Amino acid sequence: MGRKTYSFGAAAVAAIASLSLAGIDNAGAFAQDLVAADAGVDAAQNPSQDISATPEAAMDPAVEIMPQQPVFISQEVVQPIGADEPSESEQNAAPADSLHQLVGMVETDDQLTDQMHCLAGAIYFESRGEPLYGQLAVAEVVINRSEDDRWPASYCGVVYQRAQFSFVRGGQMPRIRTSSEAWNRAKAVATIAHENLWQSEANEAVYFHAEYVNPRWSRAKTRVTKIDTHIFYR
Repeated sequence: MGRKTYSFGAAAVAAIASLSLAGIDNAGAFAQDLVAADAGVDAAQNPSQDISATPEAAMDPAVEIMPQQPVFISQEVVQPIGADEPSESEQNAAPADSLHQLVGMVETDDQLTDQMHCLAGAIYFESRGEPLYGQLAVAEVVINRSEDDRWPASYCGVVYQRAQFSFVRGGQMPRIRTSSEAWNRAKAVATIAHENLWQSEANEAVYFHAEYVNPRWSRAKTRVTKIDTHIFYR
């Protein structure tokens, strides 16, 4: 009911066919034939008109011409889910060209959580005189131990474990000069290590010692790297 139908006489249909064959040059002839055909249809529908001049048109049966329905070609449109989401490695990628630059970009809180204070404290006391890569490596050792079943499952548990870090005396950490630049760097390095913002050469290390000592346990360990005055093992 919603689609339109068009009725033309047979002569009109023939005229349409002749147009498709004859081309644009016969457009004028087609127009005349179409007018005549329409006149015959009108006369057949209105008896008051004289149809004797076009008896053929009056007797031609009406031909119903249905307009062609548009043809739609459907194609599946696929947009990968999360295509614009960064991968995990991209999310952890450092927004700096060097570790030194990254340390300067990292914002740290004045009030650290207990766990981050323990991590930063280990960096401060064990390696504040080391280059940044050495400080990051010390942080990696603490983090790696906290993720290994052989050691306590927290930064503070690792740092305060008996006879593990020489700066811990009587189960306590010495006083930290919190206004010093060394402490600010230690906090920044702790944040970088904790959030895995920069790859460390000691990313598999769980032991380290200063180069001027030769502990017996080191002979049974696999050396990972040496950074400044510290040697790291796994």
